[in-house]
Amino acid sequence: MNIDGTRESAPQGNGHGGHGGKTTDTIWRPFAITSTRSSAVCVVSVLLLVGALISTQLLDSSNFVGGLAQMPLLSTKSKGESLKKHRQQIEVPLDCSAYELTKSCPRSYPTTTDEEDPDSNLNATCPEYFRWIHEDLRPWAYTGITLDMVERAKATANFRLVVLNGTAYVEQYQKAFQTRDVFTLWGILQLLRKYPGKLPDLDLMFDCVDWPVIKSIDYGGPNATTPPPLFRYCKDNETLDIVFPDWSFWGWPEIRVKSWVPLLNDLMEGNQRMGWDEREPHAYWKGNPEVAETRQDLLKCNVSDQQDWGARVFAQDWKKESKAGYKTSNLADQCVHRFKIYVEGSAWSVSEKYILACDSVTLLVQPRYFDFFTRSLKPLQHYWPIKPNDKCRSIKHAVDWGNTHQQEAKAMGKAASEFIKEDLKIDYVYNYMFHLLNEYGKLLRYKPTVPKNAVELCSESMACPAKGLNNDYMMESLVKGPSVTSPCTMPPPYDPASLRNLLSEQENSIKQVDEWEKKFWENQKV
Repeated sequence: MNIDGTRESAPQGNGHGGHGGKTTDTIWRPFAITSTRSSAVCVVSVLLLVGALISTQLLDSSNFVGGLAQMPLLSTKSKGESLKKHRQQIEVPLDCSAYELTKSCPRSYPTTTDEEDPDSNLNATCPEYFRWIHEDLRPWAYTGITLDMVERAKATANFRLVVLNGTAYVEQYQKAFQTRDVFTLWGILQLLRKYPGKLPDLDLMFDCVDWPVIKSIDYGGPNATTPPPLFRYCKDNETLDIVFPDWSFWGWPEIRVKSWVPLLNDLMEGNQRMGWDEREPHAYWKGNPEVAETRQDLLKCNVSDQQDWGARVFAQDWKKESKAGYKTSNLADQCVHRFKIYVEGSAWSVSEKYILACDSVTLLVQPRYFDFFTRSLKPLQHYWPIKPNDKCRSIKHAVDWGNTHQQEAKAMGKAASEFIKEDLKIDYVYNYMFHLLNEYGKLLRYKPTVPKNAVELCSESMACPAKGLNNDYMMESLVKGPSVTSPCTMPPPYDPASLRNLLSEQENSIKQVDEWEKKFWENQKV
């Protein structure tokens, strides 16, 4: 199933070209030794050992009582592991009873984070895709962000979020499609629970619609104004919107997609049910083709009496699926093909992370849009590139290559799912949000204030009144309490040379596939 990032508005054209990349000025592309010596020596040794244990806080009296032989080896525990043992995460459950009585947010949640273990995140550098935060905020790097700039982003925003001293306030402008705004805000509240007191004061506008609207061409030239900062889920090479993790990481109740932690566990378990060799040797896609011409074009690649392009493509009827209770839409049951196709909808689609997590070779129809993590994906390492203007022949070649180079194909599928499992685990999603908002807050050139029509928002005010799956997904994604570890360390910005090299490597890999494909079809004519 291809989960579509769609809304009630009519889709806009994607403007896809060939495989060639595009680079703009700001470059927005698409990561116990015992001894038998004299008793005096033994006594001295024991005293020294006890002293060492005490000095490193590793003395375990229950082990020491029975004699020296029962002591744990000093090398088996690090200081960080010992501190973690004594610094368990504090759990702070929701206080719905108090909320129902007062209809106000409780004040009992910690407002600061206890000092974390200084060794816990030693060398824990954030994944490569975090470097794009610097690029996304580059338009305001020299000017900073003023109140006027933020208010100019109101035109299309669904809501305005202000954070003051760790408390969130929201002013709603227009309701988003389905529950995009609800679960986006829920995710931000969980970030505040995870790192209380660590975020700066904030004031931002958020647009929950698929396609980006802040066009770079409108803010170029010597007399141009600075663009308004507007947060959303994706962007392309021609826009300056600020990319933020999408709502589905905390659940998508309308189509029964769980929050990210249980869903990712389900996907990893699903991968174990059927090895790559046992899977159907075809490329699979299922989704709503009505939202984009590129998807309608993909339908032409389905198997027919006249031609087999190696693809099995299905149109998803969401109304029919809803009436059937989504019985055939369990994502964890759909990793049964060696190849899975990703193609955009009206813009980017949240389905990409689910497809990449499947151990299958992801056949990625060259996208126009990208979200916060996909800029670290590398062709021929994490996916196989597919031409948008010649999909069927491109898919046919990819499937033939994968079935005749099975070890390489399996490695590619595994590399993608490992990327999703390790580099996109929920802690990194929160860390990305943390660093993005922290860097954004540094750019504010004014002291945020609570808007006149804003209301205070907290986990209780959202989850306690929620019903059905909304409540279920909020509770399963609830951050239990303040983190005992710090966020990962932000990597530095790209320097021009390293960014050019990165984009050049990606383009060269795509050109390599083009050459292979050309030779493949030439040989078919012989």
